[in-house]
Amino acid sequence: MCGITAYRGTSAAASRARCALERLEYRGYDSAGIAARNPDGTTLHVRTLDGVASLTDAVRSGESGMDATTAAIGHTRWATHGEVNERNAHPLEDCSGRLFVVHNGIIENADVLRAGLVADGHRFATEVDTEVIVHLLEKALRPGTGLGDALADAATRLAGSWAIVGLDARSGTLAATAHGSPLIFAEGEEGVYFASDVGAVTPVVETFRVLEDDDIVEVDAEGMRWHRPGGSCRPRGLWPVPQTAFLASTGRHRDHMGNEIDEQPAVARRVLDVFTPGIADGRLWGGAGLPPLDEIDRVTILGCGTSLHAGRAVAGVFSRLGGLPTRTLVASEAAHEVWEPRTLVIALSQSGETADVLRALDGLPERDRTLLALTNNPSSTLARRADAVLDCLAGPEIGVAATKTFIAQVLTGACLALSGLSASARADGLAIDGDLRALAATPDALAAALDAWRGRAAELATEFVTSPGFLFLGRGSGLVYAAEGALKLKELSYRWTEHQPAGELKHGPLALVDAGTPVFVVDNGDPRLEVDVAEIHARGGRVLRVGERVLTVGGLPLHLPRTGPSWGPLETVVPLQMFARELALRLRRDVDKPRNLAKSVTVA
Repeated sequence: MCGITAYRGTSAAASRARCALERLEYRGYDSAGIAARNPDGTTLHVRTLDGVASLTDAVRSGESGMDATTAAIGHTRWATHGEVNERNAHPLEDCSGRLFVVHNGIIENADVLRAGLVADGHRFATEVDTEVIVHLLEKALRPGTGLGDALADAATRLAGSWAIVGLDARSGTLAATAHGSPLIFAEGEEGVYFASDVGAVTPVVETFRVLEDDDIVEVDAEGMRWHRPGGSCRPRGLWPVPQTAFLASTGRHRDHMGNEIDEQPAVARRVLDVFTPGIADGRLWGGAGLPPLDEIDRVTILGCGTSLHAGRAVAGVFSRLGGLPTRTLVASEAAHEVWEPRTLVIALSQSGETADVLRALDGLPERDRTLLALTNNPSSTLARRADAVLDCLAGPEIGVAATKTFIAQVLTGACLALSGLSASARADGLAIDGDLRALAATPDALAAALDAWRGRAAELATEFVTSPGFLFLGRGSGLVYAAEGALKLKELSYRWTEHQPAGELKHGPLALVDAGTPVFVVDNGDPRLEVDVAEIHARGGRVLRVGERVLTVGGLPLHLPRTGPSWGPLETVVPLQMFARELALRLRRDVDKPRNLAKSVTVA
């Protein structure tokens, strides 16, 4: 889940690598570092625990008077092996100080390799698995061997996953390879880049290439060489930088998350503008290259965290509207599932690089199933492995806790499902029309939720800032939004949260309710919720309802059932996101960078 950048060009390589690295900090923020070659043969090597921005002065000082660092690599770390300290920060160097390496992934046989290298006389300075790579590279870089060939040799010794960029500080040569971890290569006007994500170099390139597993790319004074172990190969095809990559959120908040929450009505409009014209006649479904829905017997949703919640909402369209059997699988637990024929598998991942999702795909049968990728990254590994791909069009999301990508995934999946159902005999036309009207109203419903809860969320956060735990309840289509609300609060506040079907309240969770216990109830109009709410009140719990319509009759509140679409009350997630952020701010948490978490989970 670390972020990698590298640059080779005419000047200011360290500064260019650092700028790219800033746009990857969401991938890990335990430490950051830069290594660069100076024209006089010396090396600039700086590491910090204070974030990428804190590298600025050191980089400027290192380039002062020459502005000619011609090759540099950078890294922002999410720690897996070794403590979070400056010694364990990347880039890591070999015994001579000539070679430097940055790495994203896990080297599973690092302990065995380390023991052998120590026996050969190599001196280790860190606790991290990555350090074996730079010493293997040092061992393989013999006279007459290029850096790319040495990296290929070193990679044959590794087990696990990796995206690696190595720097020879003597020559300024860069070499990169990947295996089970994302890495892209791009050429700009001033030089060439490597990065974990195209978003790192979006401002300076128009196209990019994706390294496939075991590709080796070497860049030196003579140009670029792209090859594979045992022979050469042509560079991979060019991908255009998606237009949505330029749509970073801006707004009134200092944190990215607040602006991304505010952007959700606009994201919904963008998704609907693109996809709704292809619903009624089935063009969206057919254009994605999917088989007719009448040839599909069941739908399986595959995902993790927020993406799994979005998938559960999408599953509701297929089951409630089309009567299709559906199931949802936590990707990390899917290894031993039995896959049935004529199954549509919808794999959701914001980054398209979620390691648990990609590993789950290894267990899919080769035949008699269809894999659809629903992702915010159409050039990702997930997208390239799928039979069909749908870009959820959310644009860059910098806050680690997903907000606008959740909205985009639900709406994109709902549009696709409605398109498939419209072209089949599975769903009633009137029901589809009702969902289409609900789709059209969604941006306004999200905007109304923002307006209605802006002050209310802040007030509740102040009231419950000392509460040790929270309960989230829902029924039917509302349950997934209770789950997502609980996850957001847990991620941001570090307080204990639990979500449960409201009907299970008496089967254990009610023991958690005491005087003043905050209980969020997502109201999707199920009349049985009134009994659940009464039980909470009877135990002194504090009920916080979202999604209900309330009229006052004779001075008393009258709760009316809300009507909602087959994917449930999507707008109810907005107040839950807002409350989670407001509470976290009052607890002095960094809402963009929750502790121990990273945006793109590329290690399983």
